[in-house]
Amino acid sequence: MRLPFLFTLSALLFLGGSPCIAQTADTADPAASAQVMAAAEDAVFTQEQLDQMLAPIALYPDPLLAQVLMATTYPGEVAEAVTWSKANPDAKGDDAVKQVANQPWDPSVQALVAFPQVLAMLGQDPVWVQRLGDAFLAQPDDVMEGAQRLRRLANAAGNLQSNQYQNVTIQNVAAPAPPTTPAVTRSAPAPAPASSSSTIIIQPADPQVVYVPSYNPTTTYGTWAYPASPPAYYPPPPAYYPGQALMAGLAFGTGVAIVGALWGECNWGRNDVDINVNRYNNINGNNRITNNTWQHNPVHRNGVPYRDTRSREQYGRQLEGANQREAYRGDSAQRAQARDRARSSMDKHGIERPATSNLQARDRAREAQARDSASNRLQAGADRPKAADRSRATDRPTAADRSQGTASNTRDNQQPRKETAQVNPRAQGNAQARQTTQNRPAAASSSRGSAPDNAFAGAQSPSQANLQASRGRASQASVQRPSASRSAGQPISRPSTPPARQRGGRR
Repeated sequence: MRLPFLFTLSALLFLGGSPCIAQTADTADPAASAQVMAAAEDAVFTQEQLDQMLAPIALYPDPLLAQVLMATTYPGEVAEAVTWSKANPDAKGDDAVKQVANQPWDPSVQALVAFPQVLAMLGQDPVWVQRLGDAFLAQPDDVMEGAQRLRRLANAAGNLQSNQYQNVTIQNVAAPAPPTTPAVTRSAPAPAPASSSSTIIIQPADPQVVYVPSYNPTTTYGTWAYPASPPAYYPPPPAYYPGQALMAGLAFGTGVAIVGALWGECNWGRNDVDINVNRYNNINGNNRITNNTWQHNPVHRNGVPYRDTRSREQYGRQLEGANQREAYRGDSAQRAQARDRARSSMDKHGIERPATSNLQARDRAREAQARDSASNRLQAGADRPKAADRSRATDRPTAADRSQGTASNTRDNQQPRKETAQVNPRAQGNAQARQTTQNRPAAASSSRGSAPDNAFAGAQSPSQANLQASRGRASQASVQRPSASRSAGQPISRPSTPPARQRGGRR
């Protein structure tokens, strides 16, 4: 009996406790949990990455830090300012800002030319500049909180103190509200000092002279919490830090005298940047403002894309009436149907569709180039016999020309002989007659055994062939000669028998 009773009691207790369990599960807010998870997934940079990016500038005075954060949202113009500063190394302070008043840069970028040592550091790593600006646009709360976290670490390590160059103030205030887009922590968070809710403010000791500190982030913040992601160290230009004063891990060079060049300020309560309207208007007379809250101007982005979706949607440049021109962009339903029909027709006829991205277009171009190279090599191999034939055909007219030239030279050489024969026919005739008499036996011997009409007769003896060809020319020339030009001969009489030699007698 005890066993069934205990079983029944256990069942009653289980059934009675299940509504409590269900009620406990229902008390959780699913919407809040989903919002936190979505915000964590939408975070662009983690806490580790933010600390790594902010380490080189987190110990700057608040006005200079605010100026740098604003300017990095325009990375293209920062690069132009770096180039200008290198070309004008002696320009600094308010005078440098006035010299670039006509440059088409955002006022926050123009204000940085007052500090050439800062631009020299920013010019060493443009990728870091763009990432820092993207982080400030996408996660401003995380960026400001990251700067305070690094300052607390430097203060705990004994490397952030007040001196004749700067005033360091620690305010114990309540921690700000949690950010709407918290950063995702991939590893253990950085160890914070005891007063983790305090706010550290850094201001120049002299409001009109700003000393830019230089330090090594790997040692200034104590033991770095992320050994796998150490911060970058950008050594300062020696020209701006002559005889640098080293105080508590920070090096201070030559101060920069300013009056209105710095007009930004960090608002640690709201985790954003404020603008000193009076200072801004004094240095930017052509672009006066009335609102003291800084707002990003996408016009000065110069085509540099935004990293996250929310920034693209918020700062995407939209001109007036852009939404009314959708019909002219080919985005209507009729145009979409027409494009689909065109694609179907291309597929039906075996025509390749056009590329839909730059990557696909480049791949197709490489494939076409490879095919063309292969076909050119094959064509070159097939054309080699043809080239040899063409070379032979080219040599034939050349050989013919050489033979024609030889024949013409032979005729030219023979032509003066004819002229000479006409001028002095008697002398030429006598010479030919003597030569005929002398060569007659040789000619007769060479003609023996050969046909009278043999075309190759005399090929081995050109002189005999020429002599036979010109046979009779001397006699013809003699006959055609006028009778007056003939010389009168003298008769010669010779005895038929020679006279007998007279013999003398003996003595």
